[in-house]
Amino acid sequence: MSDSLQDVVAGLAAIVGDKHVIAPGSDQEPYVVDWRGRYHGRAAAVVKPGSTAEVAAAVKFCAARQLAIVPQGGNTGMCGAATPDDRPGNVVIRLDRMRAVRNVSPLANTITVEAGCILSEVQNAARAVDRYFPLSLGAEGSCQIGGNISTNAGGTAVLRYGPTRDLVLGLEVVLPDGRVFDGLRALRKDNTGYALKQLFIGAEGTLGIVTATVLKLFAPPRSSALALLKLQGVEQALEIMQLLRGTVGDRLGSLEIMSRSQIEAIAATVPHVTIPFELTTPWYLIVELTDTLPGVDLDEPLATVLAEAMEAKLAEDVILASNLAQAKAIWAVRHSVSEGNKRSGYVVSHDSVVPLERQAAFVANVEARIKAAVPHANVVMHGHIGDGNIHVVALIDRARCQDPAATAALVAEINEIVDDETAAQGGAISAEHGIGITNRGRLARVTDPLDIDLMRDIKRLFDPNGLMNPGKIFGAGAA
Repeated sequence: MSDSLQDVVAGLAAIVGDKHVIAPGSDQEPYVVDWRGRYHGRAAAVVKPGSTAEVAAAVKFCAARQLAIVPQGGNTGMCGAATPDDRPGNVVIRLDRMRAVRNVSPLANTITVEAGCILSEVQNAARAVDRYFPLSLGAEGSCQIGGNISTNAGGTAVLRYGPTRDLVLGLEVVLPDGRVFDGLRALRKDNTGYALKQLFIGAEGTLGIVTATVLKLFAPPRSSALALLKLQGVEQALEIMQLLRGTVGDRLGSLEIMSRSQIEAIAATVPHVTIPFELTTPWYLIVELTDTLPGVDLDEPLATVLAEAMEAKLAEDVILASNLAQAKAIWAVRHSVSEGNKRSGYVVSHDSVVPLERQAAFVANVEARIKAAVPHANVVMHGHIGDGNIHVVALIDRARCQDPAATAALVAEINEIVDDETAAQGGAISAEHGIGITNRGRLARVTDPLDIDLMRDIKRLFDPNGLMNPGKIFGAGAA
């Protein structure tokens, strides 16, 4: 290690302690490679502060030396937003040690937690006081709440509770110069000037490091009913959704869709997940109703709507979960899509959101265009059909992806198809995954230049030296 790198490690160790700084070497590997293994970076140090004060001190140390700062949560993101680039002076700041639950208020229906809390820990802390934190996604056992906030994570409960942005009441954030923004308020109403907290939600760590948050809690679901429907097309799923909304209203908690090809990819590559139903149609819809009152029979209204759907020939078959174990088995399939896709080949994934009325056209058009342009691609789809977000994923045999230049060209071709079709249907290219490294070029290509200019102005205001998570959202070094 050079003298300058030794100085960085020693200086950060003086702030957080020797055992909480990882110098360059093999021990850094989990922190400089993204979850999919797509991006590989370097770091002068990986530092793990134990408090907001230590985060602020570490940031001030880096800012004084013009060292790039890469905030990192559970490193489970899909776009490389938490991965350093290959410059030698990166400092990765991990919040693993900041996992305290600072306060839980059943009266106010709020929970205050530090950003390093694992999402499942937040859920469990809410459950301990008979409350419910609704954010739920496949990585909830390893992703951190700070990362969820920084990417404005979506998940399977957006239809009823909204994305992460709608669940955040207050934030504490260390700014790029080391000052601490103290917006950690549990207020449901606060119209005192600009809503500054909103700037940090979904900013992917480019404006500051979220260190703590106040989140909304809800009464827990105490009654539920779940069904899996076998469908011929997305059009039928949308008609069923309309029936459900008119009949059960806000009891409709989740509405998730998967293509047959998506489930086949899981079945072929994720041995610990059993597919508890026969694959006989092109599409599969998960419907879940919930109610906060115990003992409410939701099977009856769900069965009534499903019978109407069957009579109208909107569904080919219906499986109504008869017990909790069967419901969990169905959800296990949905929560295994990322793992299954990663194991199935080189993943070219998309996060488009389009208006509900245009989802069917989007799905049909984009699949046809990808298959015409790249016949060897296995196109799979899954997503949150209730909020317009269907993930289009092209799985490519890794043997075809040995040449980096050829692979980049192939990815660009597929991305252009999806982005053009998304725009044609009045949608946006990212509903919940964000931009990170993966989608920088796509953002620049499809976004109004005025939007880009305004975002750059905000970035320059908060981070004039471009040190906070550089190379994410915008090009490398952009401020």
